Amino acid sequence: MNLYQELLNKTESLSLIGLGYVGMPIAVAFAKKVNVIGYDLNEKKITQYKAGIDPTNEVGNDAIKNSTVEFTSEEQALQRAKFHIVAVPTPVHDDHTPDLAPVEGASKILGRNLTKGSIVVYESTVYPGVTEEICVPILEKESGLKCGVDFKVGYSPERINPGDKIHRLETIVKIVSGMDEESLDTIAKVYELVVEAGVHRAPSIKVAEAAKVIENSQRDINIAFMNELSIIFNKMGIDTKSVLEAAGTKGNFL
Repeated sequence: MNLYQELLNKTESLSLIGLGYVGMPIAVAFAKKVNVIGYDLNEKKITQYKAGIDPTNEVGNDAIKNSTVEFTSEEQALQRAKFHIVAVPTPVHDDHTPDLAPVEGASKILGRNLTKGSIVVYESTVYPGVTEEICVPILEKESGLKCGVDFKVGYSPERINPGDKIHRLETIVKIVSGMDEESLDTIAKVYELVVEAGVHRAPSIKVAEAAKVIENSQRDINIAFMNELSIIFNKMGIDTKSVLEAAGTKGNFL
């Protein structure tokens, strides 16, 4: 029996490492289909979740209260899961270079509790190569296991916009990738359980990582560009909102 079937039969569990605005909605969504262990270092946050409080305001208190997610700050609980999703933030340093400390820290915690036959999927925003060149060595060192033999990895970038009640996890096509065909197939099938819009199977982990980078870059460049135009229009006495409404009538206008 494969891992996907074992998750469906609830003989194996799925874990979420990092229960912020990205990880928590994923945990709640999956809990409707499979057994879910929700882990976070922040004990105060875990206490709130256990009390039925949603500090992220992403799904609401009722969804938390009615969820079957096993919320915990005890890392040993991860040993009872075989499919792991890492959804910790990737902040930046003062010089705007990525701070990989949360991803590396999560990898160490998971590595200490990783068991044979597991699949690890990263959702954190990273540059191409981080999953295989930085995270995998940490997992191997901490677990004593060999990637590709004892466990496998994949990458599926988060696409949730904080506070957006329309474009949710379920309604946005999910990019998925795996280190080989077998892991890709399992990862795709698992995400298809909760993503109604379906999944896009990227040909490699690096392709999926790069796709996330340019999604964010394109958005940021567009925002910066519109801000500059707004300053110009303001000096010319032109209403920016009206300009955007007019330009927006063209189908491919961003």
